[in-house]
Amino acid sequence: MERLIAELKRIPLLEIYGRVAAVQGLLVEVAGPIQEMSVGTRLMVSGFGGAQVPMEVVGFGEGRALCLPYGPLEGVRLGAKAAIVSMASTTRPADGWLGRVVNALGEPIDGKGPLPMGPDERLLRSNPPPANERTRVGAPIDLGVRALNTFATCCRGQRMGIFAGSGVGKSVLLSMLARNTACDVAVIGLIGERGREVQEFIEDDLGEEGLARSVVVVATSDESVLMRRQAAYLTMTVAEHFRDEGKDVLCLMDSVTRFAMAQREIGLAAGEPPTSKGYTPTVFTELPRLLERAGPGRAGAGSITGLFTVLVEGDNHNEPIADAVRGILDGHIVMERAIAERGRYPAVNILKSVSRTMPGCVEPEWRDLLREVKRLMATYGDMEELIRLGAYRKGTNPEVDMAMALNDPVEAFLRQGKGECTRRFDGYHALANLLETATGLRLGPDADGTAA
Repeated sequence: MERLIAELKRIPLLEIYGRVAAVQGLLVEVAGPIQEMSVGTRLMVSGFGGAQVPMEVVGFGEGRALCLPYGPLEGVRLGAKAAIVSMASTTRPADGWLGRVVNALGEPIDGKGPLPMGPDERLLRSNPPPANERTRVGAPIDLGVRALNTFATCCRGQRMGIFAGSGVGKSVLLSMLARNTACDVAVIGLIGERGREVQEFIEDDLGEEGLARSVVVVATSDESVLMRRQAAYLTMTVAEHFRDEGKDVLCLMDSVTRFAMAQREIGLAAGEPPTSKGYTPTVFTELPRLLERAGPGRAGAGSITGLFTVLVEGDNHNEPIADAVRGILDGHIVMERAIAERGRYPAVNILKSVSRTMPGCVEPEWRDLLREVKRLMATYGDMEELIRLGAYRKGTNPEVDMAMALNDPVEAFLRQGKGECTRRFDGYHALANLLETATGLRLGPDADGTAA
């Protein structure tokens, strides 16, 4: 009965509407009672043949509301009725969303029937918990990927970025994380994804077991910019719902760059001036507002561990979006085309990847091992050109000799198939064994650090 009463209260007593006054490209200008509207207000515009086109107010100018559509504008004409549906974008996620695939409006697209609705409405563009009320990040989380578990260890409630150019393998890495990460719930946002890859991701990468603990939010590349932006907001909102229930949530988003591109298009349509590479000022305002929502919650709540892919244009890791996101997140995983081209996947550059919770989150007995392996990898990187050219003579420098002996075993260690899963401590033990085999150094628990 309480739920029925709440539903009745949501029914508006009056219908307030304006009229379409102009259409320029994707921008629709609505005249009428704009004093009743605000940025974020959702309208429903009547189209030809009774079709309804949802829109959102993105700004105001010259006495009119500037709106962008959630769908195609075919059938919208001058004078069409534009009724106010809601003053803000909200949703009502529930535990029954687990195992479901939804679009950016929170509507099911998996053919499994209607979605159950929770009792409480949540704003899609909510604020993160106050900094002074948040707990600290938790214990290390097992990601199931050797390269990340060992050299870029991530904690519960941490936010990491996966930076890569197109075709380097970030979506495959994301699928490995979705399947192998130890968490209670996974919320996966596919923002601007290729349409043909969605079903492949759900069936081949997640599988039935992975989907059962997941909620997948999809906005393909052919959908409107509002749908792509809103898919990112909905992904975070659903993750916050499960976090507030005390669950440890894994939030995967592919990709933040497409969210930024969508926000750029919205800003340009609303008349914002372009700045760096055409990105508008609101892009750099919305990025921290979105990404800060991930992380640890208040005391007694769960956490949101965020892993966000960033598509670096032209393999330039210093382009504006990559640079802005890197400064917001708690670490970055760098994937390089040169590594992928020589056949090592996932193509993670260990020396350029950083987790800001290390070494504090790594057990003390393993720190010397990781430090020594990275030191020898850096030594090999410095001498790689001379080694490949044959200009280095073996025996000249013992440290370089050790780095050469370790290089191939480490490359084999970092190579991992899509269907493989290696737990964190198994990775540490395997790394200790290959270091001892290749160089004679014994590091790790109960090791004295001397050569055998």
